[in-house]
Amino acid sequence: MLYDRSYMREDPPGRRTDALTWLISSIVAVFVLQNVLVRWFGVGSVLEEIFGLSGQGLRSGHAWTLLTYGFLHSTDNLLQILGYLLALYFIGRELLPLLGPWRFAGLYSAALVFGGALWTAFHWHQGAPLLGASAGVFALFIVFACFYPEREISLLLFFILPVSLKPKHIAFALVAIDLLGFAFYEVLGSPSPFGFAHSAHLGGMAAGWLYFRFVHDCRWSFPSRAGDIELPGWMKRGSKHPQGAAPAYKVNVGSRGDLRAEVDRILDKINSNGFGSLSAEEKRLLDEARDSLSRG
Repeated sequence: MLYDRSYMREDPPGRRTDALTWLISSIVAVFVLQNVLVRWFGVGSVLEEIFGLSGQGLRSGHAWTLLTYGFLHSTDNLLQILGYLLALYFIGRELLPLLGPWRFAGLYSAALVFGGALWTAFHWHQGAPLLGASAGVFALFIVFACFYPEREISLLLFFILPVSLKPKHIAFALVAIDLLGFAFYEVLGSPSPFGFAHSAHLGGMAAGWLYFRFVHDCRWSFPSRAGDIELPGWMKRGSKHPQGAAPAYKVNVGSRGDLRAEVDRILDKINSNGFGSLSAEEKRLLDEARDSLSRG
């Protein structure tokens, strides 16, 4: 029951990785198509003109380019797209079970739009289009750093020297580098000597932080007007629960069959909306069920 679910295994195949698999497959497929058009037919710029992001394209009504530019990459830089794909895979497989497929896809799409909009604001008259998934990748990393700020990541510096860093330190460094590049180059109208779209990176990171800060774990509901009524003091003293404190909620799982049914419901909720959608009581019940199964 609990450990049979695909998203509770060590290397879970199946539904949990569908959104990530589709995203990576789409980027690879578009990159292959770009290379075929460039190297076989010599018309690779057609895709960039239609789907690449530029002020001229937006002025022509190509609003979709705020999203589609993230699936195009330079055909002359294989290392760039390999880096993006590796980052998407390693970060995405950590975030997907926490966010769920719809929130994961929504966050990535919103990051592309945020990054593209900020870049366009400072490159409205630039002719060359913006290409690349950097805004989406940076957004995912910021969310990862918010979830796991202290988890150590081992990297090979220059493919030789092993270095261990914490996500929060990497996130601070990325923000600082892009802020400096944005201030000293893009604001002044000069291209970055590193070839980075600093404004797109900052827009993506802002989208990731805003998602974690204001969207993740939020319960959106209409405000209740019951709170506008103030009880008299004598009624507050005689009430069973203190004012503002709701009675503790507890799921009735007296029998083993009831426990299985409740855990199945919770696991289906995780698969649909991500782990962050669970209430505190549901998380507690899931932990108790896991301990019970491990003992039995």
